[in-house]
Amino acid sequence: MPRTLTACQKIERSIITKYRKELWTPFMTAVKRYELIAPGDKIAVCISGGKDSMLMAKLMQQLQRHSAVPFEVVYLVMDPGYNAINRRKIESNAQLLELPITIFETNIFEVANSAESNPCYLCARMRRGHLYAKARELGCNKIALGHHFSDVIETTVMGMFYGAQLQAMMPKLHSKNFPGMELIRPMYCIHEDDILAWKRYNDLEFIQCACRFTENCTMCDNGGSKRQEVKQLIHRLKRDNPDIEKSIFSAIHAVSLDTFPGYKTRGEEHSFLETYETR
Repeated sequence: MPRTLTACQKIERSIITKYRKELWTPFMTAVKRYELIAPGDKIAVCISGGKDSMLMAKLMQQLQRHSAVPFEVVYLVMDPGYNAINRRKIESNAQLLELPITIFETNIFEVANSAESNPCYLCARMRRGHLYAKARELGCNKIALGHHFSDVIETTVMGMFYGAQLQAMMPKLHSKNFPGMELIRPMYCIHEDDILAWKRYNDLEFIQCACRFTENCTMCDNGGSKRQEVKQLIHRLKRDNPDIEKSIFSAIHAVSLDTFPGYKTRGEEHSFLETYETR
């Protein structure tokens, strides 16, 4: 008689079987290619309640169960001031997905709401700081965020179009304000469309955007409207060039500094003239 699977087991199986090529394989590719996890790590897997962070938590949980590399995880949920509906949704999804979450409260929404300008920027900075601080308090040396392949592409284009800079999103970073702490992005190679397909296949519902300033946005990362503009632009460009995202992703891995008139490294600006005569 076949074994009856629980709802959580069915969801886990879908990651490893039906969506292995789209989710599990690119997840493992990022972990290995960018050396995101080392023996002895204790990683705070940061869960916002959205589809990306919830999937990341399940991927990390599966990896920890089966990996030959010993590491610990803490499933960390920061409540920045969610309303009761969103708070309950996060808790019920964590129960459904069998994620033993650790929740801590902050007043980020209240503080950001009183800001005269750039509340989204302030909110994002405060979120990151609180996550680092709580993770360090819990003995973690890394925090994991749910940014995915599509975020990487959109951030690169946004920086060029609206920030006047060629700047990408790194797969891992050392914290400047929390020595010894590191940020990793295990979903770096996973496409958002595949995350959505997995969500729909399992009939899952996650919170969209809990931000008090833009309740209907789908991404409140330092300016949801601009990100949506770029998302739509890339979508249109893909009609003529289906590989455009792959091209951008490859480009940020093969930057040719010798062809740039200027660049910045470690906060210092440099000109091609510094080495021009020696070339």
